[in-house]
This record gives sequence, structure tokens and C-alpha cells, in this order.
Amino acid sequence: MEATIDKETLRQELNTPYEVSQEAIDFYQKNGYVKLRQVLSPAVLDYYGAIITELVFRLNTLIKPMEERTTYERAFLQIMNLWVDDEQAREFVFSRRLAKVATDLMGVQGVRIYHDQALYKEPSGGITPWHADQFYWPLASPNTVTVWIPLQATPMEMGPLAFAEGSQHVELGRDVEISDESEKVLAGELQKQNFSVHDTPFDLGEVSYHAGWTFHRAGPNVSDRARKVMTMIYMDKDQIITQPRNKFQEADHAKWLNNAPIGGTPQDELNPILFSY
Repeated sequence: MEATIDKETLRQELNTPYEVSQEAIDFYQKNGYVKLRQVLSPAVLDYYGAIITELVFRLNTLIKPMEERTTYERAFLQIMNLWVDDEQAREFVFSRRLAKVATDLMGVQGVRIYHDQALYKEPSGGITPWHADQFYWPLASPNTVTVWIPLQATPMEMGPLAFAEGSQHVELGRDVEISDESEKVLAGELQKQNFSVHDTPFDLGEVSYHAGWTFHRAGPNVSDRARKVMTMIYMDKDQIITQPRNKFQEADHAKWLNNAPIGGTPQDELNPILFSY
């Protein structure tokens, strides 16, 4: 009986509002990201982290030795839409607490899920090159945001996420896929334009939210443990689907939007509204 009560407490936490300060909203709007402390308790991260980890290793198909992988493959194991595969993963992904934060930061009336993805950077895993996520998404509005949730404390040696502050406001590198080239080109361009880079550890329970056009990267994992991270991508509930502009957006339109009509809004079955005022 006690385990049931504990589980219910964890569920309640995932659906209890986390009040975002106006200062945090202003920071996000200006800089394109924000880090928030103590958003999730160690108990929630421990319980759902174990479920997510089991799914990642069960569903993972990338088994090549590290030296045979591409830069992208060395960056992380990437398993998507866990909510479709597992009811308990769905409880975590559909957290109203996390979705409300996304809604408040963007200043919209509600958010839909675009998709979730677990990103596990293995020991000896390489860098995640500079990139902007929305390059991959056939979505009209910049009102998109990813919550990045480390499932453990993440010191510098594990490769925490780093952000180019304010880079969501410039039309820079929006046609570059994540690659060795994006790392080189964007690192040079961001430096030339004097963007400040925020690169700091994450405490347990600390999460970040970054906008779809914010440039970000991560260092290598030189520790002896996997850097386990769960992410959810949210979009304005009234987001409009645009004509795909590259092969990646064509694939995303089919996979994550179920080929919903161009010019319309995403459908509720695959992209349900997770929070709305």
C-alpha cells in the first residue's frame, strides 16, 4: 500500500504547478533559454529515470563501436517518443508541471507536445555540435521550446548543455544541420558576433528550457558514467504546419506530425495539448 501512496505522490508532483518568476520569463525572452532549479525532486527523477533508462537500452539500435560512429552518432543514443511505448514514460512526458512552464516562458495560451526524446551521452561520447533544433521542424512560429532534464547531477565532465545567449534573434546558420560543419561554422560565426556562451553544470533537479532557434551545444562526456537526459519539445498549441524546407523537415512532417495538412494545426492524436489556460 505504501508504494502506491508514493507513486501517487510522484504523479501529483508532475502535475503540480511550478511558479515561474517574471524575472525567469524575461530572461528566457531575451536570451532564448533559462535554467530553473529544483523543478523536479530526486524521488521523481529516480523513479521515472529508471523507467526511461530501461526503455533507452531496450529500444536502442546503435551498437557500433564508438570509433566507427559519425560525429552525430558519437554525441548520444537518441530514443524518441517514449510516451507511445510506455504508460509510465507517458506520465512523465505529459507532466502538466513541465508543460505549464513552457507555456509561461513563451507567453502563449497553451502547448502541444511535438515529440519527446531521451539523449544518453555514453562514457567517451563526443561533443554535440552547435545547432538550432528548429532547422528540423516544419513549423511556422518560433514559439517552440525544449525542456532538457538531466536525470542525474551533470558536472562539466559529463557534457552539460551550453547556450549562445540571444542567438534565437539572428538569422544565422538556419540552414545548417547538426554536424562537424555546423560546429565549425557556427562556433566561428557566434564568436565573430560576440555572443556570450553560457556553459555551466546542472544540479540534480535543475532543468533548462531553450527556444527552437537558440543555438546550443554540449561537450564530450569524459566521465565514467552515462549522461542521462530526457527532453520534451513543446509548441504553441496554435502552431501552424509549414511546407517542409529540407529533407529532415519532410521526414519530421511524416513521423511527428502524421502528415497533417500544410497550413493547418497539428492533430490531437499524435500532438495532444498538454497544458492550456
